[in-house]
Order: sequence, then C-alpha cells, then structure tokens
Amino acid sequence: MNAHPKPASFRVRFAHLDREIDCAADETIYQAARRSGVRIVGACGGRGACGSCMVRAHEGRLTDDDGAEIEGGRKWAHACRVRPIADCAIEIAPRSLAPVTRADVYAQDEVDIVPAPAVFFEDVTVAQATLVDHADDFSRVRREIGARIETIDIEAVRMLPQILRDNDWSARIFSHQGRIVGVAAPGRRAVGLAIDLGTTNVVGFLLDLETGARLASLGIENPQAAWGADLVSRINHAASGRRQQDELQAAARTAINALGHDLARAVGLVAHDIRDVTICGNTAMQHLLLGLPVRQLGRAPFIAATHDAMDLVARDLGFDFAAGARVHVAGNVGGFVGSDHVTALLATRARWEQGGVSLVMDIGTNTEISLMHDGKIISASCPSGPALEGGHISCGMRAADGAIERVTVEDGRLRIAMIANAAPVGVCGSGVLDAIAAGLRLGLVDKSGRIGESHADIIVDQGRRAIRLADGVQIVQNDVRAVQLAKSAVRTGVDLLLDRMGLNEGRIDRFIIAGAFGAYIDLDSAMVIGLLPRLPRERFAQVGNAAGVGVTRMLASTAERELAREIAARCAYVELSTDPQFQKRFMKNIGFSSLAGERAS
Repeated sequence: MNAHPKPASFRVRFAHLDREIDCAADETIYQAARRSGVRIVGACGGRGACGSCMVRAHEGRLTDDDGAEIEGGRKWAHACRVRPIADCAIEIAPRSLAPVTRADVYAQDEVDIVPAPAVFFEDVTVAQATLVDHADDFSRVRREIGARIETIDIEAVRMLPQILRDNDWSARIFSHQGRIVGVAAPGRRAVGLAIDLGTTNVVGFLLDLETGARLASLGIENPQAAWGADLVSRINHAASGRRQQDELQAAARTAINALGHDLARAVGLVAHDIRDVTICGNTAMQHLLLGLPVRQLGRAPFIAATHDAMDLVARDLGFDFAAGARVHVAGNVGGFVGSDHVTALLATRARWEQGGVSLVMDIGTNTEISLMHDGKIISASCPSGPALEGGHISCGMRAADGAIERVTVEDGRLRIAMIANAAPVGVCGSGVLDAIAAGLRLGLVDKSGRIGESHADIIVDQGRRAIRLADGVQIVQNDVRAVQLAKSAVRTGVDLLLDRMGLNEGRIDRFIIAGAFGAYIDLDSAMVIGLLPRLPRERFAQVGNAAGVGVTRMLASTAERELAREIAARCAYVELSTDPQFQKRFMKNIGFSSLAGERAS
C-alpha cells in the first residue's frame, strides 16, 4: 500500500495580520512570507545570522533545518530556519514585523531657490485648422512656441489632437531640451518628484515645478530589505542571477511608484501629473535601480559601471508617471560614496564653505564622510552595517511606535523612553547607542565591551548575560560587539581622512551630521562610545535629511544639477581598505575610551 504523497504546499495563517498564504513544502516561513508580501523583517536576508525574523506557531507543526519538530505555543524560532509540515497559524514577533516607516523628511538647511526646472512648460493657443490652413497640429504648436522646439515624443503627439480640440485649440505644452514630452489641458498643474533612495528607507518629495514649493513628503521602508539590511547581502543576491537582480530592481521601482502615487493623491493629483524626477542614492542602490551589473561592485577594487549623472525617460525604468516624464539620476563620487552624499554636500554647502576644517558625515548602513580643508574635499565610505540603526541587534527594530529610543541613567538604574510612549517591543538605533553609553557610565559594560556580572539591570537569559531594558527587550553581548564593529568602522574612516590632510580631530571646526538617524542620536552617547570625537557640542550640527534637501533642489533648478556635478568632481575618493594604517586604527577603535565613565562635555 503506497503512502500518501506529501502535500506540495501548506496554508499559513497570520491571524494578527488577517493574512493567509501558501508555503511550499521546501520553503521556509520567511521565504513564503517575503514572496507573498508579508512585512517580516529579515536584516540578513534570511541567512539565519541576525535573529530579526522571529515567529512562533500557535497551531500546526514546524520543523527546523535539522528536521527536528519545533514545539508550538511559547517557543520563538527564526522564520528563515523553519518550514511547515502542516497547515499552521503563525505569529510574527512585534519587533519582527516591519512597520510602514514614516522616515524623517525634515532638514535644517532648506533655502528658497529660483525655480528653473529641466522640464519647461507653457500654455499655448494655436490657430484653428481650416480647409485653407492645412498645417498639422504639431506644426501649429511649434509655430507658436518658436524655434527652440525641434521634435515631439510619440505619446505626446498621440494626445495632442484631442487636447487641442477639447480645449478650444489651447494646451499646456511640456518640453525638455527642445523636445515636446507631454501635453495637457491648459493650466494643468506641473509637479515633480524627488527621491532619496536609501538603503533603509526611501523618501519622496513632491514639488510644484512652477513655484518650487514642496507640496508633500513621505518616507517608506525600502522593500529591498527583504533581501538583507546591508548592501553586501543585496549585491550578492543580485549578482547570483538575472532573476535575482530583477527582483531587487522591481522592489526599488515599486517603492518609487508607490511614493509618486501616494504623494500625488495627497494633493489632489494623479501620478501621471509627475513630469520630472530626480533621484539620489548610494552607488549600490543606483546600480540596482538602473539594472546595472553589480558583481564587480561587490568585489575589490569595487568599481562602478559609471559614476556619471544620467538623464533618462521614466517609462524606460518602469515608472508609472506622465508618459514623457524625465528622470535625472545624480552622479556618484567613487566606491560606495554615492549621489546621496553629493546631494547632502549640495544642501550643506553654505556650512562647509565657511573656511577652516569641516566634516560632513551621513551615518547609516553605508556611512559616507567628506573632509574639507583649504579648498580640497576628500571622501570615503565605511561599511558600518545596520547595527547603528537597530539592525542585526537581537531585540533591534526600526524607529516605530514602541521602539526604545532613549536610555538614560537615573539613581543608578537604566530608564527608558519609547516612540509614541507605546509599550516597549524593541530598541531602535538611537536607543542602542544610549543603552551602551549608559552601560559604560554605570560599569555594566567595560572598556573591552564585555558585559559585567553584578548589577540590578544585568540578567542571565539562556545562559548568557544581558542588559535588561524592559520585559523581553535586552542588549546581549553580540549586540555590543556589533556596535563596536560599526562605530570602529566609522571612527576609523574619520581618523584616516584626518591623517590624509595632516590634521587631528581637534582641528575640526564644523562636524555636520546628516541623515535621519544622525538627527536623533544623542551626541553625548555617541561621544561616550567613541562613535564621534570628543568636541565641544557647539561644533556639531545635526541637519536631518540633507540628501533629501539636495535632491529636491536639483528637481527645482537645473543650475543646482550643474552645481552637484561640480561638487562631485571636486571630491577626491579615498579607498580606506588600502590604507596601511586601516587595520591598526580599526583595532584601536574597537574598544571603548578610558573616559567612558565620564559624561562628554
């Protein structure tokens, strides 16, 4: 008698999300959830290295990689390491459920500029066609506009006859570099979309192209995070095959389309009203968006396909905007110093051009640094990884409701504060830095990074010591080590650039910290753990999303695009990994300062 064949798939129900999906017999829960669009965090891309994708089964049965059955009920397991062997009901841990992130879109260095968009528009009225005047519709428009118009996009010419006849022979004409790229009813609002394509978040800004005014802004989590929180994971996935690269390109495209749709709808428009788009991002993000090969980017000597700015047609990238919408992708500097850093330099130019010594840093998964002195700019990137933003941390999560964002010391004990004053479910990047700094101040962590033994806030969980922040939320030894590696990478980058210019950290007149994460870190905590040099607080400026401000300026004015090109050309790229002092400095910066027990001044 033959045994019954094994089912090809099982039903997996996420009751708390009101979702039910199919999971193939050879798929992990993580793979099935990601494929079906369930928002489960996977900082390491499902390799079992981070512990961010925790689930448990309330009904049904699971097995692990070794084929051992997982007990249901209270036991949590890595979603990327378990498979169903029956229909089941799964709960995703609160900190493992990716929020619909509203990324920081605020920045200090916003100034008014005179609008001069790349897509020009004007309302025209043409002579009505008659049996005597047989000129075609395009010729009539060109006759009114003048010699600067040479040709017309096929989609625009398809729309032109109806638009003219429906509007008493008038139309709004959109042109780009002598080519008509769109037509609409007279007076139709012209808007553009600026995109900061970050490794962690994607932020969009909708601009009125006529006035340069910002109409709306929104940030969402980069959906590429399903393939890993860090650049290396995504590059490796994309380099494994054409299908995999297409997946990452589609994820970026989907995010940008969604931002365009939601932002346009927020102001009573539609995505097809978006006529121009500017995009900045680090080198890897741009390659993945454009479908450029990335294998060579992930291996020494880390060579990009191109660093130049590119002008493209939106429909060629799969964007669902106006038929003739244009896209300007800002240029990079070198290595992983991308156009997001260039646009941050553009936005903060009034600060770093004051003379003296300035340093601009955008701390994140890929930290980018530029040092300015005597008219020179040298730039480098540091693979700091996601730990500083809460990734690859045992109880880490993005900055969302319930994330512990502040940890302070009060009467010799740790005190916490959560985003939105919600119940604590995890700890985000600023909270991780605060927790370790507070641990150093209290002696819970020593100079080597080792968690101590005797304190009311030290617990032993599954045989390992941990710093307890709240019920179920703690900092373990591996978390401290991950932060040590990240902060050492960043600090070593600063040190080596200073060495190149023959300077010491005390010579820094202005330390400009850009980016959403940098806007929220506590400077004292960052100095205590050694992420930032110990400078007087007045020398620091936390400017928020400067990259977003810069890419918005490039949307409003072609002059800003030229200025961005000039800034990128001025930056001399430094490959830190080839510096003979890199390893020595990195190891020196791994530990915590002997001043850790003191509060930074």
